[in-house]
Amino acid sequence: MKASGRYHEIRWKVAYRTVQVLSGSPYDRDERLHVGQYRSNPCTYPLRMVSVLWQGAWYRDLTHVLDPQVLSARQVCELDRRRWWIEDAFALTKRLLDLAYVWTGSTNAVQWQLYATVVFDAVLVTICQQVAQALGEPLERISVEMVFRAFYHYSRAVQRGEGDDLVAFLVEHAKLLGLVKRRRKQHRERQHLESIIWGDP
Repeated sequence: MKASGRYHEIRWKVAYRTVQVLSGSPYDRDERLHVGQYRSNPCTYPLRMVSVLWQGAWYRDLTHVLDPQVLSARQVCELDRRRWWIEDAFALTKRLLDLAYVWTGSTNAVQWQLYATVVFDAVLVTICQQVAQALGEPLERISVEMVFRAFYHYSRAVQRGEGDDLVAFLVEHAKLLGLVKRRRKQHRERQHLESIIWGDP
């Protein structure tokens, strides 16, 4: 069993004992517990389990952060969801930044290609963060691919003497360049469910 992760109700086979219920509602439950109570060598340390009813099924996340003032139940669930961003990052790096193809068979050249791609990706994500902050949008609503493709338009603007600040250019032309992702139906549905679970106004 992993120390943190998402588990479906049917697959939850771990024996545990609830020590304290921190909060609860028909849609969520936050509790401290001891696991492995029927084993000869049970877990020594208490854990915290956050359960959320999502689209008719209960999902559970475990964490060793016991104080909800340090890490709220909502943050626990959000961190679990964001774990999968690494898969998106890999796909984007290979597809958009061409890391799926190796220029040469030389070990040194491959290492340089990896280093250069990772550094460029870090710069690209930093620019996306600055654009998101300037637009007052969450980072996940900024299209990394469209920011990357907007570099060409910025370079042309610089050649014409019309731009000297990349982030300011991107923010000014964000709508034209399509930098902010549209809210699709699934995003609206997720936001609606989150407002029900967490009591958003």
